[in-house]
Amino acid sequence: MKKSYLIGYDLNKSGQDYTTLIQEIKKLGNWWHCLDSTFIVKSSSTASLTRDHLKKFIDSNDELLIVCLTGEGAWTGFSEKCSEWLKKNL
Repeated sequence: MKKSYLIGYDLNKSGQDYTTLIQEIKKLGNWWHCLDSTFIVKSSSTASLTRDHLKKFIDSNDELLIVCLTGEGAWTGFSEKCSEWLKKNL
């Protein structure tokens, strides 16, 4: 069963190219990216396995958070496309 995971990251080393990290996040499954440094991804993996995979693509001083979402949410200010994704996938 696929679950929704929030993935947040702070990339603390200036001048680094984190294109590979973003590509790897997008490969995890159906994704939402309407906030800087934040994705929501539908995945059949676990939070720990996802963390272990993605930490290969960040520096040792970066932060990475992966949290399974419960399905309840509230938001404001997003485009219709972003809001529709949330309604369908949380």
